[in-house]
Amino acid sequence: MSDPQDPDLPLQVIPRDQDTSGARPRRLRFRRCYLLVFLVPVFMFSGAVLGMYFQPAGLQKFYALTGLQPGAGSSSPIALPPEIVLPKEMVETMQPTDVVGLARLMPQGDVSIVAAPYGAGDARIAEILVVVGDRVEKGAVIARLDNEGQLESAVLIAKANVAVREAALIQTRAAIRNSQDEARAALEQARSAAAEAASDLVRTTELFRRGVTTQATLDSVVAAEHQARLAVDKAEATLARFAAEVIDRQPDVIVAARNLEAAEADLTRARRDLARAAVVAPITGTVLDVNARAGERPPADGIMQMGDTDRMMAEVEVYQDRIARVSVGQPVELAAIAIGRTLQGRVQSIGLMVGRQGLVADDTAANTDARVITVMVELDGASSAIAARYTNLEVIARIDTRPQAPR
Repeated sequence: MSDPQDPDLPLQVIPRDQDTSGARPRRLRFRRCYLLVFLVPVFMFSGAVLGMYFQPAGLQKFYALTGLQPGAGSSSPIALPPEIVLPKEMVETMQPTDVVGLARLMPQGDVSIVAAPYGAGDARIAEILVVVGDRVEKGAVIARLDNEGQLESAVLIAKANVAVREAALIQTRAAIRNSQDEARAALEQARSAAAEAASDLVRTTELFRRGVTTQATLDSVVAAEHQARLAVDKAEATLARFAAEVIDRQPDVIVAARNLEAAEADLTRARRDLARAAVVAPITGTVLDVNARAGERPPADGIMQMGDTDRMMAEVEVYQDRIARVSVGQPVELAAIAIGRTLQGRVQSIGLMVGRQGLVADDTAANTDARVITVMVELDGASSAIAARYTNLEVIARIDTRPQAPR
């Protein structure tokens, strides 16, 4: 092979692996550019994720102007935190330390579902005795089922069975007394006959010794005396069956008494079954809604709903990152457009578990998977009277977390 530096050649030949400028091969420079191309999408994706998570002011303005929502084009859009629109009167008194959350009005102890009695079976509703707005006491009959007649018949049969068992017990006691008297009389009679037979035996034996009577006569008298003594033993054994001083301890009387107790138990069960034909109020409160009518089967979700609206409450959902500022006794202001005024109350209790958000604002991008803690608010007397007409109404709660002066 020719030498590249041969002067006889017309041009100088430079090998591919040699650069006269002393720089690195161009191939390595292209490889670095390729690496940058791969890193650019990674940087863009990371920036998009961080921007969606923190949502800086510029990004928020962009969505406000365009009306777009993050992830709205996907099947599982990324939800924004709910934006709660506060009433004007609440905004004017808003403090930086206040905690705001969605809430619902509810009676003390929440709404009670009035269901059909246990074991009602296929019974239908015969009549409903109350209407919405009626106030009833606990245990009052508010509806009746159509199985009442059948259950009343079962009670009558059970009562008749009890009467029969009572008569049988009285009869058994009387029979025991009569048997005692008869046994005593029979024993006295047997003893008298035995005494007479003994006298006959003594007299006949003396006659036989004198030769006046025969051996056959003596044998007959001896057998009669033996039979008389056996009759006494039998009468004593019969009387021993009724020897107990208390008649109720006699076996026959005990059996009759147990039969009466069983009949009385059946009567008690029949009366309890009859009570299942009546629907009673589980609490003292107001009828909030009626879900059924006469002739229908009791619905699975209850016949009606009741609540103690004399003392109204509010169930507030507070985000878990704000609950540390809430404490029992803090004043709470609640507002809703339907009421037209604000309600006042105080924090009564704070939940012990973090759960999913149950109250969702009208915002379609509301974060339905937010983690919240339930705070119970007790309304004052005036506010409770107003809220009594708005059970389950969604309101906005503002909790004043500033340190309170001692009262």
